[in-house]
Amino acid sequence: MSVTSIIIPTFDGLPLLISCVESIRLYTDLPYEIIVVDNGSSDGTLEYCLNEKILFISLPNNTGFPIACNLGMSAASGDQILLLNNDVIVSQGWLNNMLNALYSEEEIGIVGPVTRNMSGIQKVACDYEDMQQFHQLASQWNIPDCSKWQVVERIVGLCFLFRRELMDRIGMLDERFSPGHFEDDDYCFRARSHGYKLLICGDVLVHHEGSASFKKRYPEGWHDLIIRNHQLFIDKWQVDPYDFLLPNKEEDGT
Repeated sequence: MSVTSIIIPTFDGLPLLISCVESIRLYTDLPYEIIVVDNGSSDGTLEYCLNEKILFISLPNNTGFPIACNLGMSAASGDQILLLNNDVIVSQGWLNNMLNALYSEEEIGIVGPVTRNMSGIQKVACDYEDMQQFHQLASQWNIPDCSKWQVVERIVGLCFLFRRELMDRIGMLDERFSPGHFEDDDYCFRARSHGYKLLICGDVLVHHEGSASFKKRYPEGWHDLIIRNHQLFIDKWQVDPYDFLLPNKEEDGT
């Protein structure tokens, strides 16, 4: 049976990481491996991963999301690769439904879930007050239903599933976008340029806390970082990525 390599970059976010890992372990019944790539944390992340016997890559300082993901992708042994933010909590049926979508057609390149806290078309309206209520809602939301799948032009990188063959064909994340933002748009653009489709799994609801690591490191430079990387994308492709942010041309607020 195929294995999914779940790569989780993290930086000084141990409580988030613990919640993320616990939700994976509780709600994933298919073969997987977890690879945590730590960007120089000083909050006990190393000790936690060692104690929990989690495959762990330790960096001396914070290199950002694309570099950390690429290191994890290089170490991954799975048939599928899943890039997962440390501030995401998954629930019942999440990976089953995403893999069903990924393998529904040969041309599907990348799939992603929906959540209430993100930018663009993957954002959905739903109401819950705590994680208990979230899981109760997700148990009903995540009933397999291919009618809730939607082909799109962009998948946000907070929960980003693709086959190894896609990585072998188009390569790793572009590290020019370090420490992060628009590297996911770039990867989507490259996948689509090679003939792949992107699919939103409307039958997979996850909880997303929202840009926790970036806001911690860049409390005052958040907007400038988005502007810089937006221009880097335009310079690379001569295309404005905001054209892909449907239904509204929002700034990347993942």
